[in-house]
Amino acid sequence: MKHLIKSYIKFLFNSKNEHGVHSPFVYDLVTKCFHDTTNYSEYEVLKNYRNSLLENKNTIEVTDFGAGSRIFKSNTREVSKIAKTAGITSKNAELLFRIVRYFQPEQILEIGTSLGLASSALSLGNSKANITTLEGCPSTSQKSKEESQKFGFNNIEFIKTEFSSYLNSCDFRLSTFDFIYFDGNHSKKATLEYFELLLPTITNDSVWIFDDIHWSKDMEDAWEIIKNHPQVTVTIDTFQWGIVFFRKEQKKEHFVINPNKTLSSFIFEKIRL
Repeated sequence: MKHLIKSYIKFLFNSKNEHGVHSPFVYDLVTKCFHDTTNYSEYEVLKNYRNSLLENKNTIEVTDFGAGSRIFKSNTREVSKIAKTAGITSKNAELLFRIVRYFQPEQILEIGTSLGLASSALSLGNSKANITTLEGCPSTSQKSKEESQKFGFNNIEFIKTEFSSYLNSCDFRLSTFDFIYFDGNHSKKATLEYFELLLPTITNDSVWIFDDIHWSKDMEDAWEIIKNHPQVTVTIDTFQWGIVFFRKEQKKEHFVINPNKTLSSFIFEKIRL
């Protein structure tokens, strides 16, 4: 926790708002998407989806292939508590929805479904997109599939798989993903492995989002390596996420941007995790 607080203070010191951004592409993203104050009707659907999980007191047996949990000591976990502590926050779900709505990707890959809180935002952002979401735990994958069907998110394909096995078994030279959300294994080794395996899918318009880039020193190291990769041109550090672009027409530039107009609530969201 000390690491997160120290990293967040550093983030606040370095972060800029739209007035400190001189890239037209990033300026438009910040002003038209990050700071879009429209009260979208989809927000109510996201809220209802979350509440459905928060009200579920049933337990499931969780298989954790990632960096582990800072909260749970047992693999038998209540659905409501998983949704409360391990899923994407309400604000970030709305932001993820807006980002997908802004870019309108047609092919989306999510690495790490959990209970589908982020999946629901991806689906609502573009109902015409084809979404593939990977989850190693059979119980959480099944639960997110059931919830998504209940809410009519019919553009999501749920795949129960261990991430490395799946990514190593696919020939991604034949695939293209417009948008990839990395939220599966918060370790340096796994993050960089997934990054390298999926590089063959990139186009000039690809958008990649890495969750929890400040989770640990190792994750911050992974983020620095990704930023410096020769095929990466533009990155945005929102503290929660590292957003990566491969736009060849832009000079290499890294931004630290707070996606919210207000700063105070974020660190408390993280402390509870």
